[in-house]
Amino acid sequence: MVKLQAATVSNKIARKRKRKTVEDDDTNKPSTPPPPDVDPEDSLTLGSTTTTVPTKIHDGGKKPRRTPKGKGDAPRPPVLRRNSSTIIESSIPWPPHFTRLAQTHRALNLVYTFCCTRKQLATTFETIKTAVEGHIKRELLIEEVAHVTALIPRAINFAYVDEAMLQVNLMGQGEGLKGRSAKEFISVEKEKDEEKEHKEVLLFEFIDGDLKRQVQHAKTGEPTKPTRSLREEDLKMPVFSQKQMLKLIEKRNVKFTSAVNRYLNDCAAENVDPVEKLQIESVLFIPAPSESRASTPSVESRARLPASIPNERDTIPEIVSEIKTLEWYTGQIVPDGHRVFDPQPPIYGELYFEMSQTLVNALYNTRGITQLYSHQAEAINNLYDGHNVIVSTSTSSGKSLIYQIPVLHELENDSNSRAMYIFPTKALAQDQRRSLKDLLRFMDGLQDLVVETFDGDTAMPDRNHIRDEARIIFTNPDMLHITILPQEELWRTFLQNLKFVVVDELHVYNGLFGSHVALIMRRLRRICAAVGNRHIKFISCSATVANPEEHMKTIFGIDQVKLTDFDGSPSGRKEFLCWNTPFKDPADPTSGRGNTLVEAAKLFCQLILRGVRVIAFCRIRRKCEELLGAVKQELTFLERSSAMARVMAYRGGYSPQDRRRIEKEMFEGKLVGIVATSALELGVDIGSLDAVITVGFPYTISNLRQQSGRAGRRNKDSLSVLVGDCFPTDQYYMENPDEIFTKPNCELQVDLTNMLVLEGHIQCAAYEMPIRPDEDKAYFGKLLPDIAEDRMRKDQLGFYHTDERFLPHPYRYVAIRDTEDSHFAIVDITNGRDIVLEELEASRAFYSIYEGAIFLHQGNSYLVREFSQERMIAKVEFVRVDWTTQSRDYTDIDPIETEAIRRIPDSLSRAFFGTIKVHQVVFGFFKIDKRRRILDAVEVEHPPIIIFSKGMWLDVPKSAIEILNSHRLNVAGAIHAAEHAILSLMPNFVISMPGDVHTECKIAIKEFAKKETARKRPARLTFYDAQGGAGGSGISTKAFEFIDILLAQACKRVERCHCHEGCLECCCSERCKYANQVMSKAGAEVILKTLLNLEIDVDALPWGEDEVAPAGIETVVVAEEVRPARGRVVEVVEVKREKGVVVVVDDGGGGEGEQGDGVVVIKEEPGDA
Repeated sequence: MVKLQAATVSNKIARKRKRKTVEDDDTNKPSTPPPPDVDPEDSLTLGSTTTTVPTKIHDGGKKPRRTPKGKGDAPRPPVLRRNSSTIIESSIPWPPHFTRLAQTHRALNLVYTFCCTRKQLATTFETIKTAVEGHIKRELLIEEVAHVTALIPRAINFAYVDEAMLQVNLMGQGEGLKGRSAKEFISVEKEKDEEKEHKEVLLFEFIDGDLKRQVQHAKTGEPTKPTRSLREEDLKMPVFSQKQMLKLIEKRNVKFTSAVNRYLNDCAAENVDPVEKLQIESVLFIPAPSESRASTPSVESRARLPASIPNERDTIPEIVSEIKTLEWYTGQIVPDGHRVFDPQPPIYGELYFEMSQTLVNALYNTRGITQLYSHQAEAINNLYDGHNVIVSTSTSSGKSLIYQIPVLHELENDSNSRAMYIFPTKALAQDQRRSLKDLLRFMDGLQDLVVETFDGDTAMPDRNHIRDEARIIFTNPDMLHITILPQEELWRTFLQNLKFVVVDELHVYNGLFGSHVALIMRRLRRICAAVGNRHIKFISCSATVANPEEHMKTIFGIDQVKLTDFDGSPSGRKEFLCWNTPFKDPADPTSGRGNTLVEAAKLFCQLILRGVRVIAFCRIRRKCEELLGAVKQELTFLERSSAMARVMAYRGGYSPQDRRRIEKEMFEGKLVGIVATSALELGVDIGSLDAVITVGFPYTISNLRQQSGRAGRRNKDSLSVLVGDCFPTDQYYMENPDEIFTKPNCELQVDLTNMLVLEGHIQCAAYEMPIRPDEDKAYFGKLLPDIAEDRMRKDQLGFYHTDERFLPHPYRYVAIRDTEDSHFAIVDITNGRDIVLEELEASRAFYSIYEGAIFLHQGNSYLVREFSQERMIAKVEFVRVDWTTQSRDYTDIDPIETEAIRRIPDSLSRAFFGTIKVHQVVFGFFKIDKRRRILDAVEVEHPPIIIFSKGMWLDVPKSAIEILNSHRLNVAGAIHAAEHAILSLMPNFVISMPGDVHTECKIAIKEFAKKETARKRPARLTFYDAQGGAGGSGISTKAFEFIDILLAQACKRVERCHCHEGCLECCCSERCKYANQVMSKAGAEVILKTLLNLEIDVDALPWGEDEVAPAGIETVVVAEEVRPARGRVVEVVEVKREKGVVVVVDDGGGGEGEQGDGVVVIKEEPGDA
């Protein structure tokens, strides 16, 4: 086995020469022959291309191939290829008509490619017609192009388009073109918008791939790679090498030949004339102007769409079967991706006590309830017996009755009783308030009870009345933290009579947020006990999780909890589909996946037009708006524009009034479709839904199941669809659909020993009532005495008071959520309206609103005319455009000061902890069309966003980088994979949630660029607290203590995983900001082993791909050590766990043999045996 060693310069030169020889041999291989009856000399292409099939991310258990360890003639290690090759041959001779079509296709291909790379013009039919006729020596007919299109429909776009949409400046076209300013951009777009008369032109284009941009060398004039980053470089005329052009032309020609061969084989098998069949099928591909399209039946009209949206729909199996007959369905449902869950009948239970007739009547009159389901009866009986209760059953199983019936029963007996309902969102609180008030309307003697919400939107004049008179309040943890508990003396009557505390959606209180809420609940219990109330009953409802009973005990600090998790509610037949977005060209997987939003929009429209009430979930707000826009376009194409008014978006950022209106319209059945973010994952009642479409995997299995559970509220059959995106995580589940149903739910975790969180709430508790450590230890744990002694003020009687650092209002120093106070107003000035569309958080605003940006609201496009950072306002105007904008930005995450150092056992490597600087810059934006092509580049000036946090980091040794480079393994991908491998294991050592700690994810557009970048990043694994501000949340601090074990476990997991390129089980992450596109599993193993000083079998390492990570392009450089501040106390800890001690050595933060600037503290700590 080869010992880890640096690759020498001579070795690198030898490898490059060897690689060059292999490449030269490849270029001398014979090219693919042209179609039959075509003279090779008349062929317009060179080289060869083959159709490829993608390799699965997870191969079902096979280990990566290893090369023999012998020397000399040992075979070269395998190259990491994502595709394998096959060629389709024809079983019959080509008819003359198809030979003519091949000639036409080659001419179209040649002329189109030439026009795209050399001319500043759109490839309309009239533009290319003469040039093509010069090659084929005959007239070019539209019908002939339609024949070609019918053979490769997903590779060609041949249709009429608005001429105005073609009058754009393509990025880089025109000599000396520079990125325009936002002001210039807006003025040009305004002139275009004012043009009223548009005409249509017939456009021809290949949509299966684009050439990579090059620029012309200033002196030689030859095509070359840009040498500076795009944001610093003038936009020059794109130049393309002859090799590039020939490669793309040949690829298309071979693809067409294979398509013809496949078509002829199918016709032979069906015993039909191929020419006659093609003439019939090509009719559908003859383009027509839009004014004549209305009279032309669309393909979808053959699917028997109802004339109007029906009130009663067909069954889900019938609808799915109809959709599978549509022209655009090409087998999107993956193998084993169609699951059916049988209906479940209701199971009823009985109460131990009798409800009043008034309450029985109210239940019947409002909800038609005559019997309780078994889980409802069981939980209510447990409450009646004096137990605390948690209910963990499915969505829409009637959990709200479990806390409504006991509270109303108690109020009937004692009108002075109080109850507090705590919800994570205002929408949920409003929803449950409405539901409870409906019940009270039918209850004699209780109709006049004050039942109100008490949250941040409650008017100040109303707050005193609610506090003094309300019997039930609907609130959230924030109001309990900042208003109710600090004002204990004003709320004393309420707290003395408090009988029930209801916390719905308990699974939301997880990780860092859960730690805050758990300590708030302990503060509530402490104050209630102090005013004489020790008999509160706690009720919680949760989604299905792994540890509901344990989680409730942790949140409330109580010992006795009764769990109800058997679901007695009925459920209809449910179907689940794993729906994979098809390839752009079904015959060529290298063409990439199509547009997931367009695919989801087609499915969405087919469902709502058949009477299916649908909700579609998107991961982020922008995708939500883009999907709604795609739905509107699809409805227009289907000539059902009237249905647009019945589809709306729902997401964060909308005003509370707009959100309540959307909820109301959905509940009343006015809307048939809604496009939402995770804001509707929680149980807001928006009426009965028939189908859920989840667009892209929603980060976790729990999220997917929560979203899927929103369908089927009418006890009818329902449908849930996961539409797979192009990202590795999505494709992993498309390849392994079983895991969607068999993977266990995650356990909820709350850390009550996080010093930063714990001290903050102890200081708040002392403000509410002085601390007595011996008594209050029951609420705040065994760390309380030390915190009180070291960090609080002690009076003469032995009570501890809030430290002056937290006065006058301690709650202001303890933020329980990662929320923002500053927002930008988005004002619609169209035709002088001056209406606020929504408010946007400052952190989002810099990426979404800038002069010239397209802002999306309810699927409509608004052009940002004016943006004022000082006034925190953006003025927008409604526009009708077929493009959008995308910010050009970057984020650098860098440590700036070392505070602690830990040596890795048996290694020269060290881990560092200290202050992290997160530097975010938006420097411009791209104007992008529907096919994600860049139409324009615009510069903007924004000050950088800089935030500070705490975190840890490890510098990648130079020897590891040399090994990675020697095997062409992408260094950035290796770092990214190693970071995710470590990050995924942190919950094993620190109670945390995904997202509590962030890392610097790598983006493909930079790391796989064909040009040098001026923004080279240090080779470093970096992790920082996502919450807690400059002081951090304390999570990375704890992880730093176990970094040596984290590294070892991450290395073992990566090494033992059976996948080839990385999967969710080893080094990919469901939460990766850039969807795991830049990953190198083999590279991660090299980095982790180098840090741990383990042996690496260099000869067995696979080789990276030249086309993915071009040789000589560096985006990562060796990291320089971050020094401690002068005079800073720095501990350098050397862990010797086998001896059971942690030894702190005198290093001072300096390097080997150097004198550090920091002051060193020497001590010994117990280690882990």
